[in-house]
Amino acid sequence: MKRVSLALLLAFCLLLTGCQGKENEKRFFAFSDKLNRTDALSFTAELRAEYADRTLSFTLGYEKGSEGETVSVVKPEQIAGIRARRAAGKDTLEFEGLILDPGPLDPYGLTPMSALPSLVEALCSGHLDSHWEESGSLVYRLILDDHVSASVWFEPESMTPHYAELQSDDTVRVFCTIDDWR
Repeated sequence: MKRVSLALLLAFCLLLTGCQGKENEKRFFAFSDKLNRTDALSFTAELRAEYADRTLSFTLGYEKGSEGETVSVVKPEQIAGIRARRAAGKDTLEFEGLILDPGPLDPYGLTPMSALPSLVEALCSGHLDSHWEESGSLVYRLILDDHVSASVWFEPESMTPHYAELQSDDTVRVFCTIDDWR
């Protein structure tokens, strides 16, 4: 009798877990749909880029509007104000004639300045590979293409992203803490 009861209890727990999983998928798809319909988006991110031989840290601002996407350096102060713009498939980097090229993080062109647009692209159109709960957050793993994926931690009540990691070829290249998501 104990074995039958235990088996029924385990089956019930699995059923509840499956229902919660479907609900979390629906919540992500609703978030993604809303993001795709939004004309304007902005946020700030503390970003750490991991190269094979060095680590670079930045505070970056991201803005998306009718003119395209802009990523601005907030910190370090020595290069604050440098902006990368992406509009109609064209990327430009600008700041009073200064050129900043920290180099790609991987063979596929991921850079610190392209990380936030790649993150937004993953949130809008990435394939939802898996999801789980971790330390009070909902985490979604999104596949952007054959080489790049993103894991994004959300505040469950507001479905606001607060942390993300971008991976290429299963190696985390970018870690970012997200603030002021609007």
